[in-house]
Amino acid sequence: MKTIKILNKKASFEYEFIQKYIAGIVLKGTEVKSLRKGKASIKEAYCYFNGKELFIKGMHIAEHNVGEPHGTERDRKLLLTKKELKFIKEKIAIKGLTIIPISVFFNEKQYVKLEIAIAKGKKEYDKRESLKIKTLEREAKIQTFKK
Repeated sequence: MKTIKILNKKASFEYEFIQKYIAGIVLKGTEVKSLRKGKASIKEAYCYFNGKELFIKGMHIAEHNVGEPHGTERDRKLLLTKKELKFIKEKIAIKGLTIIPISVFFNEKQYVKLEIAIAKGKKEYDKRESLKIKTLEREAKIQTFKK
């Protein structure tokens, strides 16, 4: 079976990841069908706490042509342990930290999982440094390929 992974490509450029977690996500049946087709986006998505529960906002999952409409950008609950939720909530209380989604994928049991990270926004000079490192790695790879 083909693995489907929806990535937030800008996340690693815009943020420095401090700690990563794998969370379950509460979905409706038609949303899972759309995810299996790869019709979703997490580019503009972010996570927030509502009481003691963690939700994702701005995750776009396209409507499936069969079944009830599910709402393309509704808030969806994330499933983590109480211990993880408490730790994350304490961490993001620190100024400058946020929770961002990195990727959506199907695990070996074919459950939809969301990889999230506690992250800190990069400054402009950090972004330039990341680009410089990426360019050097690309050039080194090209050089080894030519030999």
